[in-house]
Amino acid sequence: MTAANAVTLARIALIPLNIYFLYANRPLWAAGLFLLISLTDALDGYIARRYKQTSDLGKLIDPLADKILVISMLIALIDVRLAPAVPVIIIAARDFAVSGLRMDKARKGKVIAASPWGKIKTVSQVVAVLMLILGLPFAVTVLYLAALMTIVSGLEYFIKWAKK
Repeated sequence: MTAANAVTLARIALIPLNIYFLYANRPLWAAGLFLLISLTDALDGYIARRYKQTSDLGKLIDPLADKILVISMLIALIDVRLAPAVPVIIIAARDFAVSGLRMDKARKGKVIAASPWGKIKTVSQVVAVLMLILGLPFAVTVLYLAALMTIVSGLEYFIKWAKK
């Protein structure tokens, strides 16, 4: 277990607390913790590169942690009536499809690391979730834009990796 992987697992472990703050109607706490968890994505990447702790496990669980965080929060946001279901379904479906592609390639000894489009997708989703939690204007529009970025990044993965 590397330090970078421990940070990734800690991100996953904090998700239930984040959802608790949302359900407890503590939007500032929910947004703050969500932002903190999201920013630790950069921290685990930095630790892995700086201390040469990159691993195939890290390449698999890091993007999975992002997906669990975002999809969990989006589902909770639907439940508290702050997000529409359609873009959330698009985001979840793409993430399941890409995860399936990653698992298939991992079984064949190939690891698919996050692409630049995947990183753009993640940032757009994080911004959308923060805006939804805080009830900011145009939050739903930003969520639909994040869903569009999600589709684009998913197409990129499948065009690049489905034939390899």
